[in-house]
Amino acid sequence: MLWLNTITVLAAVAIWALCVYLMWKGWRRRGRFQQGAVGDLHPVPRKLSRPTVDETSGLYVGSSLAGNWQARVTAHGLGVRAPAALTGYREGVLVERQDAEALWIPRTAIVSVRTDRRLAGKVMTKDGLLVIRWRTAGVDGAVEIDTGFRGDDKAVYPRWLAEFGGDNTTDPEQAGRETERKEQK
Repeated sequence: MLWLNTITVLAAVAIWALCVYLMWKGWRRRGRFQQGAVGDLHPVPRKLSRPTVDETSGLYVGSSLAGNWQARVTAHGLGVRAPAALTGYREGVLVERQDAEALWIPRTAIVSVRTDRRLAGKVMTKDGLLVIRWRTAGVDGAVEIDTGFRGDDKAVYPRWLAEFGGDNTTDPEQAGRETERKEQK
């Protein structure tokens, strides 16, 4: 009877290991596929002006393709959650992620900055995330990406919205949610 238990445990461990391997392989495949679609990221400038929005600590939630909060972008390590610091400059936004390469979003690439409750598979309370929509040059033209950040202190979100122009997007899903909010009031 002992041998039957041993075989059952070994089979369960083998199935678990196979699932982990296949998930890892799928993650890497998605990253390779998106590498070309997303294109190269903007390099961090060597010299920056004084911050216009002070460093905000929190959690880098991840990035997704604009308009689809579950389409996580894994290329360039953008899909990995990490503690981070967000700093606003006249030239753009710097996202310094722990154990990952810094992400630079030039002001000219920023489409909008808004608060939201969901992004990259993460769901929060109302307006729990600061989401920056920005453009990068992909193989087939410009690609819009939503990058999410959950600040330790959400009281700074209005400062970010004021500095970077609030929400200037024409995303129909977002516009629909805004209409619903106004109708509920």
